[in-house]
Amino acid sequence: MVQEAALKEKKSQATGLSGADLLLKALEKENVEVIFGYPGGAVLPIYDKLYDSKILHVLPRHEQGGIHAAEGYARISGKPGVVIATSGPGATNIITGLADAMMDSLPLVVITGQVATSVIGSDAFQEADILGITTPITKYNYQIRDTKDIPRIVKEAFYIATSGRPGPVVIDFPKDLAAALTEELQEQEISLPGYQPTIEPNLLQVRKLAEAVSKAKRPVILAGAGVLHAKASALLKQFAEQQKLHVVHTLLGLGGFPAGHELYIGMAGMHGCYAANMALYQCDLLINIGARFDDRLTGNLKHFAPNARVAHIDIDPAEIGKNIHTHIPVVGDAREALIQLVRQDTKPPEQDEWVETISTWKKDFPYYYENTDVLKPQKVMELLYEKTAGEAIVVTDVGQHQMWAAQYYQFENADRWVTSGGLGTMGFGLPASIGAQLADPSACVIAVLGDGGFQMSTQELAVIAEFQLPIKIAIFNNKTLGMVRQWQEIFYGSRFSHSKNPVQPSFVKLAEAYGIKGYQINSEAEAQSVLDEVLNNSEPVLLDFRVDADENVYPMIAPGKGIHEMVGVKK
Repeated sequence: MVQEAALKEKKSQATGLSGADLLLKALEKENVEVIFGYPGGAVLPIYDKLYDSKILHVLPRHEQGGIHAAEGYARISGKPGVVIATSGPGATNIITGLADAMMDSLPLVVITGQVATSVIGSDAFQEADILGITTPITKYNYQIRDTKDIPRIVKEAFYIATSGRPGPVVIDFPKDLAAALTEELQEQEISLPGYQPTIEPNLLQVRKLAEAVSKAKRPVILAGAGVLHAKASALLKQFAEQQKLHVVHTLLGLGGFPAGHELYIGMAGMHGCYAANMALYQCDLLINIGARFDDRLTGNLKHFAPNARVAHIDIDPAEIGKNIHTHIPVVGDAREALIQLVRQDTKPPEQDEWVETISTWKKDFPYYYENTDVLKPQKVMELLYEKTAGEAIVVTDVGQHQMWAAQYYQFENADRWVTSGGLGTMGFGLPASIGAQLADPSACVIAVLGDGGFQMSTQELAVIAEFQLPIKIAIFNNKTLGMVRQWQEIFYGSRFSHSKNPVQPSFVKLAEAYGIKGYQINSEAEAQSVLDEVLNNSEPVLLDFRVDADENVYPMIAPGKGIHEMVGVKK
């Protein structure tokens, strides 16, 4: 009798809301505009509720495409990308995207379906230990164990993903709890005593940095993606102009400082420009704002900024001192740190000789290539820049084309650049361009891809066609895995082991199969004509640029060499 009474009471309390209802309500409270998801058995209760939802749902043709699209959306919008995948293979297909977002500090909230709680741990059909798999590659992860926790967990997930150093958060959602009826719950305040990111920097450390700037003779700012995540580009410009400081960018930091500004030097690192790398090598004060001193930037650590005092501003204290000894650590949000630095208004450093040296480097050692009758990839990037006036959102895959885009497209504004940096994920570019276009529907989005990476995600052409997204897909087709071929040429005696792709589909016909216009372009004259025709229309277009298959990316710092030991520099 007691059990029957308890059951009746529980039924009377139930409002007809399921766990899936609570999830959708929580997502709506977070103002989610778009979900990138792929249905399957374990998430069918959620998809049944999505049927009536006003949230836009985008169906990728592969789960990995969905999470890369969410990354592109997050990078351009600044809002967390939201992903749904079913249990087992659906969830494991998003692992690469989670690792990519974790490396590049992109906010994602990823909901994975899970088998019913009664069979978790029994190797049930399409079961995978998503908590165990994703722990090393997420900022945090949850598994729903009680429906009453759903609103709180979703709210916490969005907070964790977007606060401090952004990153991906996973919510693993058992199917039975998504279907179970429950009562509507009161919204709870977030209380995470063990997670308190430092936003406001220590003022004493800021003052110490300001004093170091005023005494420096060869100062330089290294600006990373942290400037962009903090929406601090305008403040960076203000600080640099106030103190007359030159600025170098990391690959992911491009656009955080105007490329046409007189204080801008260029991109540094393995394929960075001579002036930027030499500025880092010879500086006496290096101010790192929101960059993590990764190996592709620093080269051999023994030769990186060997005579400099290093100041490092970062919201993630784990990055400070991790790779490079830091003399002035400043833990905090880049925006807040720059606000405090601007307020110091100390005397600018005396650096006339340094300014002249940098000017000479920029003038004497620019990026260069030899123009021939064969279409050069660098020329294609120059044309894309000229014909879009530098206003496009450029999304790349990974490889040679990525480096040419970084070198030859001059970014004047923030949040116009989307690429896979830390993980270097081939197949990223095409789906990421979908997310970028959805984040900014009025923008001209150019997906700069290699023929290898494009073939890893061609199925996402269906999404572009379905939504008629006006993305311009520029394939730099050299019928090789270009960067692999370059390394084999330079370091392996031109033994091209499985890096050439002589057999390919017709990319033009492939595009046409999806109802997308395609053009094959073999010369600079054709490139000029076609770009004039297609860049200003509102239709998706695929451009198959047949570029020089033997062209390499230079300058280059070989593995083990110092940042000053570049090859391929203009003589």
